[in-house]
Amino acid sequence: MAFLSYSHQDAALADWLHEELEAFKVPSRLVGKLTDQGVVPKKLSPIFRDRQELAASHDLGEEIEEAIENSRFLIVLCSPAAANSRWIGEEIACFKRLHGEDRILAAILDGEPFASDLSGREKEECFPAELRFHFDGRGRPTRERAEPIAADLREQGDGRKMGFLKIAAGMLGVGLDDLAQREAQRRQRRLYAITAASVAGMLFTSGLAYTAIDARDAARDQRREAEGLIAFMLGDLRKKLEPVGRLDVLDSVGTRALAYYEKQDKSDLPDESLAQRSRALTLMGEMAQARGDLEGALRRYREAMATTAEAVERAPDNPQHLYDHAQNVFWVGSIDYQRGNLDRATAAFQQYRRLADRMIALAPGEDRYRLERIYAESNLGTVLMDQRKYREAAEAYQRLLEPSEALLAKEPANQAYQLRLLNALGWLAEAREFSGQIDEAIAHRQRQLALLGRLWDAQKPHMVLKQDEMTARRALARLLAYRGQMEPAIAQARQASLVADWLTRTEPRNADWIQRGAQANFDRSGLELAAGNLEQARLAAKSACDSSARLSAMDRSVSVWRTNLQLRCAKSNAMIAIRTGQASEAAGLARQALVLARTEQDETERGLEMARAELLLGDALGASGQRDAAKSAYERAIAAWPNGIEEHPRELAERAYLLRRLGRSEEARTIVQQLTTMGYRHPDYRRVIKQGV
Repeated sequence: MAFLSYSHQDAALADWLHEELEAFKVPSRLVGKLTDQGVVPKKLSPIFRDRQELAASHDLGEEIEEAIENSRFLIVLCSPAAANSRWIGEEIACFKRLHGEDRILAAILDGEPFASDLSGREKEECFPAELRFHFDGRGRPTRERAEPIAADLREQGDGRKMGFLKIAAGMLGVGLDDLAQREAQRRQRRLYAITAASVAGMLFTSGLAYTAIDARDAARDQRREAEGLIAFMLGDLRKKLEPVGRLDVLDSVGTRALAYYEKQDKSDLPDESLAQRSRALTLMGEMAQARGDLEGALRRYREAMATTAEAVERAPDNPQHLYDHAQNVFWVGSIDYQRGNLDRATAAFQQYRRLADRMIALAPGEDRYRLERIYAESNLGTVLMDQRKYREAAEAYQRLLEPSEALLAKEPANQAYQLRLLNALGWLAEAREFSGQIDEAIAHRQRQLALLGRLWDAQKPHMVLKQDEMTARRALARLLAYRGQMEPAIAQARQASLVADWLTRTEPRNADWIQRGAQANFDRSGLELAAGNLEQARLAAKSACDSSARLSAMDRSVSVWRTNLQLRCAKSNAMIAIRTGQASEAAGLARQALVLARTEQDETERGLEMARAELLLGDALGASGQRDAAKSAYERAIAAWPNGIEEHPRELAERAYLLRRLGRSEEARTIVQQLTTMGYRHPDYRRVIKQGV
């Protein structure tokens, strides 16, 4: 079934692993199950070992190649000796040529993966070069870095037992939890048997001592198992699932690992066990938040934060403790932000920035701590945007661009740095757009999309890139419409909707993607309507409204879902009804929008949304010939409009339109001149500019 490749210097561990694999019995409940690796067999044998079975062969190369050809898996024992072995390298290359790369399992015995990239530590490299790089479709090595998923058999890693289970799980195509559960049950049965025998034999002193020692060992093994599960969940499994948007699969692993900790006295756990537990809680909080369960997420974040705060108090100069604590501070702040509690969110993000500054002071050469500072600044920039301080936000985001570019220039293949630059460009583009710098915003969005195009690999899809593409296309569509370029604007909007559909098909319960998709379709509906595509506008609005209702049903504590999206639904349908001559229906929808607008928590946004709803109501009443009622609605709209705020271009255009409806031509003309200077030519308001009010 598998070919075991190892160095002569690692023969002792190869013997142990060979025996474990040959003796392993697959749990009966898994036998016959269909997985990605085929039907689960009863045993993992045969395991072929070149240095044992082929020692007397006259034609070593031919027999090895035949053995590799007949093996479903290649297990590589990785150590500095293995990394320098010509034969191991050739065996890996042979397997990749014959079978591809998906069924190679690495096991770290000694040394460090990718140490050859670090100056002065080249001799510690444990991965052979053939393992570190991808091969092309013709079986030839490339320069593209591979990230082999490896079990770490070292004591400071997974340990032998958990490492072995990782290898077995990979060969069977089942979850690590499936096998870990079987091992825990086996140990438990063994412990019961020992205890029973001790009592029955009345071997009081020796029996109790033996049981205590075995119980201690069992407890240690259980802790190692739980920590191994968490390490696997936070490391290899997350890396494999995150790019394809399936973090929900981690739930069962995390739940089982945390169940162990729930039974323990937290004060007796060593620092690293507490740290592992808090990291698992944080990840499970992220998963709950992604599914729209904010209360469940907040509960996990706060529990994790209590642990990391204690760790910081114990060792305030440990940057890793600060880093772990900062993640929980950020996530708690993110929920406050999501719920519209901007003051609490700002306080959390400021604390996050202070923690990042402290990390950098303690470890100035560590790039990931510099990334935390970038994240903190970007979060505060987001709050500035929500406070309508667009130019200040643009300045904050501009400060992020240079360090983001510098990190990526240092490591061009680093995915985290690539995403950081993409985000910096997006945030800066939005701030430029809202401050009326339309051309600069378009340039940033086009650069963002060009970078996304270079990074996207259909063979290795990364969902975050698709999410960023949807956001960038949605924004570029809006910006092109500002310029009056409706055909390319609608093309971008339609593409954004397609990407949203693709994402939600991949993970239908991802609340963030559902929300972004709804917003993209509301935008598209408005652009289609402005261009006269009434049926397309109606279909886009229906899709967006359906998504909004689904989100609202998930959790009504989220203000964006409860108010904003439902409000956009009413407004979109009201505008369509006005254009299609259904004035009475439009008036009813406008009144519905007005009711929703009054529930907006933020005072400024509440005033704007009430003004827009009254403006819509005025247009609907005017279309049905009720001029006096329409004028009253317009007057209520201008009275609700907030004073002294920094308005973005679309809001300026809305106010100019409203003033024109009220006959206040001079005030409208001043705004029109401002819009003309910006180059704003959206079709809904071009008539205001042309008529000169």
